[in-house]
Amino acid sequence: MAEQDQAQRLQWNEQVIEEFRANKGVVGGPFEGATLLLLTTRGAHTGLRRTMPLAALPAGEGRWAVFAANGGRPHRPGWYYNLVAEPEVTVELGTERFRAVAADAAGEERERLWAAQLAVLPALADFQATAPGPIPVVVLTRQGRDVSSDA
Repeated sequence: MAEQDQAQRLQWNEQVIEEFRANKGVVGGPFEGATLLLLTTRGAHTGLRRTMPLAALPAGEGRWAVFAANGGRPHRPGWYYNLVAEPEVTVELGTERFRAVAADAAGEERERLWAAQLAVLPALADFQATAPGPIPVVVLTRQGRDVSSDA
């Protein structure tokens, strides 16, 4: 059953990614009105590139925060382990595509970003209740100029 659930989530993610790219970063459904980005990491074990749609929050000049909630599941999402192993990532935001470096937010910054995202997505509080500890808040800091779509 877990494999079927994972397959359904991956299929849903692919549909969101297609809609994001076809509509220059605008997505409907549960993401309607929210800021969404596509995060591409390199698989920690496989080395393969993996792209995930994530709700995001502006975190200052050239920085975006994402939240490793994994829907409240009892483990961190795969993308989180991937960026811990390799913090250099690619981000798609609207029509832009750029390289970024990922780092966990800590202290006051983490608390400020967490509170701001809870105001936008209150369901995160439910996810926190079943998560294996505090949900990581990850800050993606833009590095340099836009990159081509094949990067």
